Amino acid sequence: MRIVLLHVVAAALWTGNASAGDEQSYPRPDLLLGPAKLAKPDVAKQFVILDVRKEEQYRREHLPGALRVDHDAWKTAFGDGKDADGWSKRIGSLGISGSSKVVVYDDNAMKDAARIWWILQYWGVKDARLLDGGWKTWKAKGYPTTAEVVGVVSSAGFTAVPRVKRLTTKTQLLALLERNSIQIVDTRSEGEFCGIEKRDNKRGGAIPGAKHLEWKDVIDQETHRFKSPNELRQLFDEAGVDLERPSATHCQSGGRASVMAFAMELMGASDIRNYYRGWSEWGNADDTPVDVPTKKTKPAAQ
Repeated sequence: MRIVLLHVVAAALWTGNASAGDEQSYPRPDLLLGPAKLAKPDVAKQFVILDVRKEEQYRREHLPGALRVDHDAWKTAFGDGKDADGWSKRIGSLGISGSSKVVVYDDNAMKDAARIWWILQYWGVKDARLLDGGWKTWKAKGYPTTAEVVGVVSSAGFTAVPRVKRLTTKTQLLALLERNSIQIVDTRSEGEFCGIEKRDNKRGGAIPGAKHLEWKDVIDQETHRFKSPNELRQLFDEAGVDLERPSATHCQSGGRASVMAFAMELMGASDIRNYYRGWSEWGNADDTPVDVPTKKTKPAAQ
């Protein structure tokens, strides 16, 4: 009996944590879709569901009706955000039109899904959302899965129109910094931010004046769900991030920055740009200023 009760309590605790996002009021709840809602057939049929995991994972098991998107191919193809014709075909081939509702999920703590979400938003898919908790929470809750590979009935007539204010370039960022008219939010690890971890870059460090909040901190690492509104608000306050200011998020190459851009928009920020080329460009350029901040005196949020 005691073992059974322990299992019941554990399940209740997981359920409470996993369902919190469905019930809490974010300023922009329309960006996030809770798994309990998507599990309802009448809701699921309203969405184009995109699985951005690896192909072998998708073929083994995925959400019913989900189409696979090759995350790595999209990451590379985005480039400088100027191939509208190519993206019209790529997005339209998934059956997505200008009026489609799209929800994206991954199994990588929202990082891969957030990149695809951001790319869709950039090219004009206005109702693109993330599945809160992604694959991890969906499986933990016991919602249905299938190995049936579905195909697109027909390509949609999608016209990609870049929403240019969602992206910033090195040249634009240098000008904005000169005028002190942009807030930089660095989403990399503390080691990268402080120049300890240079990765493959010529220089390590940070963009002068950047606020630091690691992308992982806005995600519950147990459930892969976004933290509560109160927790997110506290994280932004402690990092000195002003949600009212025009901001640019960045990492090494756009993915972690997409998570932070999503979290900031979820909390009501409206002027958020992704410096997509990030430190892979800034840290290797000859005309970019770099600071080397000291490590934080207080531990990062868990």
